[in-house]
Amino acid sequence: MGDDSEWMKLPIDQKCEHKLWKARLNGYEEALKLFQKIDDEKSPEWSKYLGLIKKFVTDSNAVAQLKGLEAALAYVENAHVAGKTTGEVASGVVNKVFNQPKARAKELGLDICLMYIEIEKGEAVQEELLKGLDNKNPKIIVACIETLRRALSEFGSKIISLKPIIKVLPKLFESREKAVRDEAKLLAVEIYRWIRDALRPPLQNINSVQLKELEEEWVKVSSAAPKQTRFLRSQQELKAKFEQQQAVGGDADGGGDDEEEAVPQVDAYELLEAVEILSKLPKDFYEKIEAKKWQERKEALEAVELLVKNPKLESGDYADLVKVLKKVVGKDTNVMLVALAAKCLAGLAAGLRKKFGQYAGHVVPTILEKFKEKKPQVVQALQEAIDAIFLTTTLQNISEDVLAVMDNKNPTIKQQTSLFIARSFRHCTPSTLPKSLLKPFCAALLKHINDSAPEVRDAGFEALGTALKVAGEKAVNPFLADVDKLKLDRIKECAEKVELVYGKKTGGTAEKKEGKPIAGKTPALSGTGGDKETKDAATKPGPLKKAPAVKSGGPPKKGKPAAAAGVGGAGAKGKKGPETKEIFESELSIEVCEEKAAAVLPASCIQQLDSGNWKERLACMEEFQKAVELMERSEMPCQALVRMLAKKPGWKETNFQVMQMKLHIVALIAQKGNFSKTSAQVVLDGLVDKVGDVKCGSNAKEAMTAIAEACQLPWTAEQVVAMAFSQKNPKNQSETLNWLSNAIKEFGFSGLNVKAFISNVKTALAATNPAVRTSAITLLGVMYLYVGPPLRMFFEDEKPALLSQIDAEFEKMQGQTAPAPTRGISRHSGGGGDDGEEEEQEDVANDVVDLLPRTDIGDKITAELVSKIGDKNWKIRKEGLDEVTSIINDAKFIQPNIGELPIALKSRLNDSNKILVQQTLSILQQLATAMGPNIKQHVKNLGIPVITVLGDSKNNVRAAALATVNAWAEQTGMKEWLEGEDLSEELKKENPFLRQELLGWLAEKLPTLRSVPSDLLLCVPHLYSCLEDRNGDVRKKAQDALPFFMMHLGFEKMAKATSKLKPTSKDQVLAMLEKAKANMPAKPAPPAKSSSRVVGGAAPAKFQPASALAEDSGSNTMESKPDPKKAKSGGASSKVKGVQGKKVLSKPNLKEDDDKSGPIFIIVPNGKEQRMKDEKGLKVLKWNFTTPRDEYIEQLKTQMSTCVAKWLQDEMFHADFQHHNKALAVMIEHLESEKEGVISCLDLILKWLTLRFFDTNTSVLMKALEYLKLLFNLLSQEEYHLTENEASSFIPYLILKVGEPKDVIRKDVRAILNRMCLIYPASKMFTFIMEGTKSKNSKQRAECLEELGCLVESYGMNVCQPTPGKALKEMATHIGDRDNTVRNAALNTIVTVYNVHGDQVFKLIGNLSEKDMSMLEERIKRSAKRPSAAPVRQVEEKPQRTQNISANASMLRKGPAEDMSSKLNQNRNMGSHSETAHTVPREFQLDLDEIENDNSTVRCEMPALVQHKLDDIFEPVLIPEPKIRAVSPHFDDMHSNTASTINFVISQVASGDINTSIQALAQIDEVLRQEDKAEAMSGHIDQFLIATFMQLRLIYNTHMADEKLDKDEIVKLYSCIIGSMISLFQIESLAREASTGVLKDLMHGLITLMLDSRVEDLEEGEQVIRSVNLLVVKVLEKSDQTNILSALLVLLQDSLLATASSPKFSELVMKCLWRMVRLLPETINSINLDRILLDIHIFMKVFPKEKLKQCKSEFPIRTLKTLLHTLCKLKGPKILDHLTMIDNKNESELEAHLCRVMKHSMDQTGSKADKDTEKGASRIEEKASKAKVNDILAEIFKKIGSKENTKEGLAELYEYKKKYSDADIEPFLKNSSQFFQSYVERGLRLIETEREGKGRIAASTGISPQMEGTCVPASTHTVSSSIGNTNGEEVGPSVYLERLKILRQRCGLDNAKQEDRPPLTSLLSKPAVPTVASSTDMLHSKLSQLRESREQYQHLDLDSNQTHSSGIGTTLASPSSAAANIDDLKKRLERIKSSRK
Repeated sequence: MGDDSEWMKLPIDQKCEHKLWKARLNGYEEALKLFQKIDDEKSPEWSKYLGLIKKFVTDSNAVAQLKGLEAALAYVENAHVAGKTTGEVASGVVNKVFNQPKARAKELGLDICLMYIEIEKGEAVQEELLKGLDNKNPKIIVACIETLRRALSEFGSKIISLKPIIKVLPKLFESREKAVRDEAKLLAVEIYRWIRDALRPPLQNINSVQLKELEEEWVKVSSAAPKQTRFLRSQQELKAKFEQQQAVGGDADGGGDDEEEAVPQVDAYELLEAVEILSKLPKDFYEKIEAKKWQERKEALEAVELLVKNPKLESGDYADLVKVLKKVVGKDTNVMLVALAAKCLAGLAAGLRKKFGQYAGHVVPTILEKFKEKKPQVVQALQEAIDAIFLTTTLQNISEDVLAVMDNKNPTIKQQTSLFIARSFRHCTPSTLPKSLLKPFCAALLKHINDSAPEVRDAGFEALGTALKVAGEKAVNPFLADVDKLKLDRIKECAEKVELVYGKKTGGTAEKKEGKPIAGKTPALSGTGGDKETKDAATKPGPLKKAPAVKSGGPPKKGKPAAAAGVGGAGAKGKKGPETKEIFESELSIEVCEEKAAAVLPASCIQQLDSGNWKERLACMEEFQKAVELMERSEMPCQALVRMLAKKPGWKETNFQVMQMKLHIVALIAQKGNFSKTSAQVVLDGLVDKVGDVKCGSNAKEAMTAIAEACQLPWTAEQVVAMAFSQKNPKNQSETLNWLSNAIKEFGFSGLNVKAFISNVKTALAATNPAVRTSAITLLGVMYLYVGPPLRMFFEDEKPALLSQIDAEFEKMQGQTAPAPTRGISRHSGGGGDDGEEEEQEDVANDVVDLLPRTDIGDKITAELVSKIGDKNWKIRKEGLDEVTSIINDAKFIQPNIGELPIALKSRLNDSNKILVQQTLSILQQLATAMGPNIKQHVKNLGIPVITVLGDSKNNVRAAALATVNAWAEQTGMKEWLEGEDLSEELKKENPFLRQELLGWLAEKLPTLRSVPSDLLLCVPHLYSCLEDRNGDVRKKAQDALPFFMMHLGFEKMAKATSKLKPTSKDQVLAMLEKAKANMPAKPAPPAKSSSRVVGGAAPAKFQPASALAEDSGSNTMESKPDPKKAKSGGASSKVKGVQGKKVLSKPNLKEDDDKSGPIFIIVPNGKEQRMKDEKGLKVLKWNFTTPRDEYIEQLKTQMSTCVAKWLQDEMFHADFQHHNKALAVMIEHLESEKEGVISCLDLILKWLTLRFFDTNTSVLMKALEYLKLLFNLLSQEEYHLTENEASSFIPYLILKVGEPKDVIRKDVRAILNRMCLIYPASKMFTFIMEGTKSKNSKQRAECLEELGCLVESYGMNVCQPTPGKALKEMATHIGDRDNTVRNAALNTIVTVYNVHGDQVFKLIGNLSEKDMSMLEERIKRSAKRPSAAPVRQVEEKPQRTQNISANASMLRKGPAEDMSSKLNQNRNMGSHSETAHTVPREFQLDLDEIENDNSTVRCEMPALVQHKLDDIFEPVLIPEPKIRAVSPHFDDMHSNTASTINFVISQVASGDINTSIQALAQIDEVLRQEDKAEAMSGHIDQFLIATFMQLRLIYNTHMADEKLDKDEIVKLYSCIIGSMISLFQIESLAREASTGVLKDLMHGLITLMLDSRVEDLEEGEQVIRSVNLLVVKVLEKSDQTNILSALLVLLQDSLLATASSPKFSELVMKCLWRMVRLLPETINSINLDRILLDIHIFMKVFPKEKLKQCKSEFPIRTLKTLLHTLCKLKGPKILDHLTMIDNKNESELEAHLCRVMKHSMDQTGSKADKDTEKGASRIEEKASKAKVNDILAEIFKKIGSKENTKEGLAELYEYKKKYSDADIEPFLKNSSQFFQSYVERGLRLIETEREGKGRIAASTGISPQMEGTCVPASTHTVSSSIGNTNGEEVGPSVYLERLKILRQRCGLDNAKQEDRPPLTSLLSKPAVPTVASSTDMLHSKLSQLRESREQYQHLDLDSNQTHSSGIGTTLASPSSAAANIDDLKKRLERIKSSRK
């Protein structure tokens, strides 16, 4: 037993493969237990056994095999993957189990096969079983047959395909083994159960004894329809239904639908092999059939009869055969032969089915005319023939021929035609019997029921009865309007007797023989059930029998039986009594009328009617009117009343007042009573007479309109127009036409008889009176709105002048839509009318085309012409074609009868002469236009040959053929082309041109169709071969067409069709199908109508009015979920096609609405965690694919079913994209309200969205992206972090979309990626985006690279994963990309990294090819030159990222992955609250009172200035608009809920929406300006500043670049930002809270803004920049001095490193630093020196002295020295104790430098040291000692005169004068202009104030003082500080304060707490010296600006540097005014100077 124990230890799967049978047996047993225990069908355990199951069933040991089979059965039943084993296991069962002696083994084998079928693998199993039938071992054959029988009996014929089984049955009956034959018999009986007689033909030829036995068995089979008893996994709901029925006790509700489907399912025809008979015709057939002797002809016909007995015939060219048979039927004198030929035709039609359709048109008229024969057998043969032929075509196609015969004089022909029509109608459904067909047939049949011959009448009644039964009363009644009651009853009686085709018995009145073709379908005809119409009929019996009235619209679009309902209110006729009565109201005699009138009118009234005094008549009319107004509708005798009105004087009334009254009363009666046509006829004549009357015309029109409303417009209009044109009065004619134009607009066009009007309109057009002509043309214009271009065809032959007028009118109407009817629908049809109206609209145009007078050219197509066209000589052929062209041209519109022309033209399509082919094609194009829709009947014999021409090798011929096909398709629609096998036969031809063109054509046409014939499926195999065609173009076209085929046929059918392909091809095609499935478009919706047709015939009161629904119907069905009743009537709201429509119908109404009220996402506790576990444990598929396969979608569906509302899920997984849009709309709507739900289902929502990324529909994609933006905003507010699982199953697919070709989508995706960084760590995002750069799509690569650049820029180098080096190497590889945009993106990204990281980048990148390296270096150099201060960023990108490179930002973070912007983005999306009602906050209220509040710390010892009369400078100040400002309620309960409120408001500051941001800033400003509330902001300062500079960055990058944005908005926003910041930096305690990092970013933002040239171009730009100057000063002075110094140092370091940064930027940073240096004496004690020195140390480490010296400018090194000198001077030797924070002092020269400075300062005297700190002093000294004084001065003046160095020159001059106070510079100044002298003087004075440490940076830094004192966007000319007033006396600042206060009060601005503020002082002065802001400074800078503006015009060399440095290079006034201003200002300056002295 040793070895036993060995195998005992093995795992189960290894035991199962062991060589010992015992081990295997044990393994199988354990496997069986395991399989029964695993409850998750997707468990990974199953996959282990995939390869072993075959061994389970084929085990060589019988005992083990039994156990193995049990285990295999358990496996197949439970395992998700079992389907993969089907083929091998089934073949194992057949070959190794069915031959076992043990019954148990066979039984298990059979169960396994059935279980495979249950798990949807029926085809594979059936294939193996059929192979088994060829086995030599009879045991196996018997077992296979038994298995097939069991499968069929349990699963039914829908799942087990019978065709292949029936094919092999006869062979089984021939077997030698009795067991096989018996089993075959049982199988045959089982098949018979399912398909009944369809089985007889295939078994006709088996042994007669066997057949007899079978017949006996078949008789015993119960007649009940068999039911499927076992169900596939996908049919679980059917199973539940079945079980429920079983429980109730059998067939409770009959499961009607299943039954219907099961019965016609198998068609014997399908099971048969087609037989080829053309070649088997006797050789001399065509001679014999023409023979003189009737016996010979008979022989020929008998030969054919024998051949056509074959029930299925091979398709071929039967044209000649049909032609001779037709000739025999039509011309042969021997009636026996006629009958025989008819039988042959019937056989052909039955055997060929649809393929016979093309010959039907030729044969039908001949047969119908032959019905004149009386002999019963001939008549019967003809009936059978025509019935068989009918089934091969459609009623539409033969209608013309049938209608033509119906006017025949012979009563037998009439009778038989009617009977044929009756039988044909039985095969129709409402959809195949549309109004357009019913109309002509009913008209013809109505003549028949009035015929003198009783048999004709009876046949007519039967036909009409059948029509009534098929199409329903609503459709037919309008055509029976004039039938009297008796006949109507007779028709209805016939209708009740009629049984439609799928009924059990035939109509009672038809004689038995007619019943035969339908009821007792002979085998030859048995196929007819497979015909499409019949199927249609068969599947829709329900509604037809139940409620013809409701089913108005019929299923497809064509079904317009209800159209006329709008006309005659027919919908109502069935329901309302009065309506029907009124049609037949008889005329009353005048006596009766008087009697009736007397009963309702006052006696006096009747007496005075014909009084001679007009006043009495008027009084009488007034009484009459009162009486009418008070009458009830039911008791108003309309006819009597109108007859009274018509009594003498009647319409000849001479007094216009009486007449007006009379007409008004007519209108009243028509509106209020049941007004009939009889009454109308009494008055219409009079009305028409008065319509042209100046005074009474309008009343007459009103009355006519009322009558039209009562009696329908079509009837009224016809009467009125006829009357108007029967009289001579042109005024009446033109007014009648005008009335009609208007009426048509009000009532719509329904039912109008265009033909009748057109003749009248033509009369009017020919009228001599111009008014009549104009009215006629206007009427035509209105008709054009409804009818469209075909209308013009009627007037082609009018005079050119008139035609041009008509065209001009039509031109006006083009593009307009017909208005929705406002009248004529309300009264009768209760909504039903609307329905008709709409359908009518579509048909009108076609009706008009039908009305065109068509010429019959049949007689012109002579035999001579036909032989010409077929002549051998091409020239004669051409002549023939030319003749045809001219015949068609002359006729314009032709009838469909064109004799032998089609055959002649068809042969020309393959003419060897290509020119003739092209000519033929153009004739065919002409023909299509000339014949109109009737060309349909020629599609098969002429259209299809045109398609063959698409295979021509010449391009131009192909193009012509395509144009022809399109011209035809436009007339015929596509159905005719797709029916039958013709198209698939064409596609089968291996001609690459043909395939290409045909597939291209189909790809264009199929998407526009709403349904297609099932024959389209025949094209699929050929489509598959095209997918693998050698020709690339064919392959491409086939791929393009694939989704459209799938759209109509469905994925399942298409996939099924691949089973016939070779395995390799199959895989390829299936992959393509998967791909196409993702791109599959939705079927076009039924056209949404202008006035929605949703409101059905049902009581409309319950629903919304039609119009309300109409708005929803197209776009938004989701919200207005239609009531099932509405959906029935078909219409825009619920697609008649498509799942949605069906769903709506099936659910009970109540549930529908309640359904949607609950939450859309259900929170399942731990649901998400469980899903993640499942995915980790591989229990479900990992969400990872290139295109989503079915199983992924199914898996997501199942996962969603627990946590998403059912109705929403239906929308989300609908096949139609519009439903996805609705689902997204709902999700957006519920986003805020269901936060928790959204988060709990987030993984599923994101997965579903990834599926949407694979849709091709842009609208869905846009909607999905919109949702994502909102979703991520919400998540960041909730501070949610994406899990790894969510990220990995979503981000890669989102990144795919960055490569979309559409800009707007890329933009959105980038914005979403930005937002994602707030809820998912940027470093992890980096990895995903890096993956995206490997895509094949170059756009995607480029965008991903840019995104990486942005990440690095925003988050620093540490986002680079796995290491910066690897990441950069990866990025650098793209520099060599072949796509230019990718190369650029890669270069830009690396430049960005370079800006952040400096030269180290090169180290990290490693080796690059020389070319790449040079490109990179070039790019870095170029970027260094760029003036923009901001890092290079594409403007389109919305940088709402937070820059948290700075140290402090990381302190702000709450958690590791949460960026500081999480707070910012909190609630960013919650929209501005309603409370923030006040509008934009103050524009730039950098108010005086705020500024004066400032206690500046800078010493500014300047003499108090004399006030001068400069008051006029002050004039243009704009007064701020008065704004009453309510404090936002947000801040009332400041201390209760402050923090969160402030957080919320701050988050809105960074909003992308300008208004939201402005309102938030206003609120914050409000708080800051109220001292008691300002401290609430404490703790939020950093947050606020971050939001602010984010907003600045947003403006800089996005808003400024947005062309659409109003720039005033931006200025407004800037002013608010700056205003609220100034308020903030007034409050020192708050200002000190700002941290270093934030200050650094803030300064960066402000300086960037100052340098933004785009701002200067704005109207108020200058003002903005001044305010920024002011703000910068505030920031420097008020914030924590350590922090701001540190920030400036870091900023300077960054700006010098960043090559992209402009030198201007660094310069301004340095100026700020100098400013700080100047403040140092006051602030040194509050500064943390250790930190500042650390920063300087780091700076010097990065920029050693050598490197600094290389800088273009010497400023950086001087700045640094100055700073250090000042620190040393102030601190002395103690400075060296402050180096504590520096770890390694040797890394930089700081220590050494400090020591040097200390030593130096000890050596020098104090004053010298003092000067040393001044810039460049030592240099001047050296110069002085070296050179002569004059040289030095000349040098200095040269500098001052040059543009670049003017400032430096002034500084040197100042130094020089200070040193040599006695030096004389006069000579140098003398030679220069006055201007230059004053410039120099002023420059020196400025330097003086600056150097004394008491001035300010103003002039040099460009932080110009001009803002001081302005509180409004002053216009550019104002210097807003006031200096003196006009009277010349000196005035103190308090006067201005008072003046300001008064102004502010007047404007409603607040003066709060102004009293507490110290008086207005200079920004830079100490409170001790109450001088006004340095007015000279102000004037200087003003002057310099003005001067500069002049210079810009005069091109002077001189330039003042102030303006440059501040970045305000703007033009001020126009040059002339500038000059004037300058002189003015100069004088004032002189005065100031003199007063100073």
